[in-house]
Amino acid sequence: MSEQDPLVIFTPSGKRGRVAAGTSVLQAARDLGVDVDSVCGGHGICSKCMVRPSFGTHDKHGITAKPEALSEVNSVERAYVKKKGINPDRRMGCQTQILGDIVIDVPAESQVHKQVVRKAATTRVIEMDPATRALYIEVEVPDMHTPTGDWERVATALKEQWDLIALPPSLTVLTKLQATLAKNDYKVTLALHTAHEGQTRVLDVWGGFEEPPLYGLAVDLGSTTIAAHLTDLKSGEVKASGGVMNPQIRYGEDLMSRVSYAMMNPGGAAEMTKAVREALNQLAGDLAHEADVSRSEIYDIVIVMNPVMHHILMGLDPVPLGQAPFALATASSLDLNASDIGLTLADQAQAYILPLIAGHVGADAAAVALSEAPQEKDPLTLIVDVGTNAEILLGNKTRVLACSSPTGPAFEGAQISSGQRAANGAIERIEIDPVTKEPRFRVIGIKQWSDEKGFDKKIGRTGITGICGSGIIEAVAEMRMAGILDAAGLIGSAEAAGTERCRATGRTHEYVIYDGSENGGPTITVTQGDIRAIQLAKSALYAGARLLMDEFGTDTVDRVVLAGAFGAHISPKHAMVLGMIPDCPLEHVTSAGNAAGTGAQIALLNVQSRRKIEALVHDITKVETAIEPRFQEHFVAANAIPHATDPFTGLRAIVPLPEPSFNSGDAGGSRRRRRRG
Repeated sequence: MSEQDPLVIFTPSGKRGRVAAGTSVLQAARDLGVDVDSVCGGHGICSKCMVRPSFGTHDKHGITAKPEALSEVNSVERAYVKKKGINPDRRMGCQTQILGDIVIDVPAESQVHKQVVRKAATTRVIEMDPATRALYIEVEVPDMHTPTGDWERVATALKEQWDLIALPPSLTVLTKLQATLAKNDYKVTLALHTAHEGQTRVLDVWGGFEEPPLYGLAVDLGSTTIAAHLTDLKSGEVKASGGVMNPQIRYGEDLMSRVSYAMMNPGGAAEMTKAVREALNQLAGDLAHEADVSRSEIYDIVIVMNPVMHHILMGLDPVPLGQAPFALATASSLDLNASDIGLTLADQAQAYILPLIAGHVGADAAAVALSEAPQEKDPLTLIVDVGTNAEILLGNKTRVLACSSPTGPAFEGAQISSGQRAANGAIERIEIDPVTKEPRFRVIGIKQWSDEKGFDKKIGRTGITGICGSGIIEAVAEMRMAGILDAAGLIGSAEAAGTERCRATGRTHEYVIYDGSENGGPTITVTQGDIRAIQLAKSALYAGARLLMDEFGTDTVDRVVLAGAFGAHISPKHAMVLGMIPDCPLEHVTSAGNAAGTGAQIALLNVQSRRKIEALVHDITKVETAIEPRFQEHFVAANAIPHATDPFTGLRAIVPLPEPSFNSGDAGGSRRRRRRG
């Protein structure tokens, strides 16, 4: 290009260059690597390439842009204005030619990789670059002198007009393509899925120029619950979110019990595969109905899960994951037809499964790493995805470690005498006065606390039905801070603890939070067995985190992130009093909500993030808790509340932790010793 050629400057990217006079704005953007959208390929149909020219003197850029720097509005633009209307300061990039020096602003809505702000417990900005998109092409008509097939001419059009290399189509797509081309003057819109560079697959076809609805599902397949988000692949908008219980619970509440079921029952693994696929299909249908979307419009699904869930969903044998060396059938990411795993979505819908990290560290942990990105931060960050099987990450820019820890379902209300899932009527928050030992609590579905005006009236609608995971964590921690529970985990007697709410149950005691017997309702208590279940769960969690800290060579962490749908509801103070997480300034303990689900959404909406996590998992150091000798040592020390040897100096400086000893001879706190006569 010569100095006489027009200079074009694009904002906000700042990219600039000289182009031949008469070059379209869209072509100039492509030549200079500027992010400008176009679905129709520059045929003046889609209006995605709208830009905003900036005339006048631009001292910053050293040019003066005159109105004659651009071609006049042509017939295509006038027709579009008449048909749909265009903001008067906008021009169609594919129709507007550059004739002189000009500054062109590309608004956010005209960018291919526009950013979507996802608001959750923490805000995420996701750059839109989905694997599935729609593009318009104009195909050469058949010519007997140059005989080629319809597909071959479509492939040529994709290469020439979009620089895409297409994989051979399925027979279903080929049949539809042949008929649609002939009926629409060989002008069609294609739904394309690019799993990897150079591997574009045609999923669907429409006659002429269309902007077809394209949706995707981001799924977090947990061992207890399945959560999913139905998302518009063009805008990034979440159209519907929901969750269901994982029906595999009937085969066992934890992962190893399900592996045992598969091992002990011929066909057991196939039963669980069928159950979870049916649940996924039901959830997809429910979300589609809620959003008024057809299942046939869902073209992409991303699923994250732990290794056992992964193998069961895929129809792979989970039994090898039940014993060392915990061999995986595959740890790699998978690009599949959704129908291969029994999902009824669009005919050619594609499924992407994130890579697994290790035998017990799954794609859900990889999704957390993608969402929280500890590898991109300086502070040493501990990320705990709290669930039936906790996924734990520790790292910073230097390295990232990962492990899983079998916490069991106690944190989610299971194995707790008055426990239940989080639902209306469940106690979710609790405070105990350290002087009177009297409790006050909040129930899901009611804003007031139990001692506030209006509570009794409103509770009549739902009743008080039990206590959920966040409630039991707070209850145990509050009992410890109020001196009702000692460090070993023993509940004191009424006399020793100073409250009649502590009552004997055989050789142990329980604490009464709510007595509904007069109203025909349940009595909500925390029993010694409940304390033991929580001790086992929290000890496994802390021991896993401590193993990673040992491997990293540190006794402290800078930040703690509580992840998982359940983690979002945990009080950092109570989690630390309980000893679930290491001592850390409370202001540095945050919630990330369902980070695994957020990671699935990122992978759904940005195909390059899939390459990113596939590379990252190879750099993560895996620590296998099941075979680490120090795990048991850390586990036993963590039985105490908050801990037997870690002083938790920072916590004690701001939270009172009285030190009663209701039975000093029983450090484990699992039972009271019998006195010998």
